[in-house]
Amino acid sequence: MDVTLSINQKKYDLSIEPRVTLLDALRERLGLVGTKKGCDHGQCGACTVLVEGQRIYSCLALAVMQQGKEITTIEGLAQDSVLHPVQQAFIEHDGFQCGYCTPGQICATVALLEEVKQGTPSAVTSNLSSEVSMNELCEAEIKERLSGNLCRCSAYNGIVAAVQQVLGQTSPSPLAEIRVSQSGLKEIDE
Repeated sequence: MDVTLSINQKKYDLSIEPRVTLLDALRERLGLVGTKKGCDHGQCGACTVLVEGQRIYSCLALAVMQQGKEITTIEGLAQDSVLHPVQQAFIEHDGFQCGYCTPGQICATVALLEEVKQGTPSAVTSNLSSEVSMNELCEAEIKERLSGNLCRCSAYNGIVAAVQQVLGQTSPSPLAEIRVSQSGLKEIDE
């Protein structure tokens, strides 16, 4: 089947079987290997890309169904060698560690920001009748909105701090503060 995909503002003509996933089309047919294949079952989020600005798991989407839509991968976020603010924040807060989940995490974060701009609530939004504000987005809400992306290195604190930086919030130190109480037991503050 012939299909034309618009990826990172560039058109690609492909001849593929209808059962080819968007992930396999990106990686194996077009050489766009920034998008990672993790579980290949829609459970880890490593393959997250943006289609029409919304995040999807590319391992669960058929490539032929994306014709006529704008697809953005991690390769399409930087402009003229200038990193997207989310990419820069991930570097500054060490939100990538081994880096395998990072492209999906970054694409999910870009979608998160757009969802908040549009006032879309999440499962933990306290007041569904009021608009969600960038400045008031709490840590619990950030974690809920990114819960579809797993990080096996547990870089979650750095990822949340990166999101807070992009939101214009003061992010906490990634280092936990450890104190010894009078009883001799260690107390850990984050």
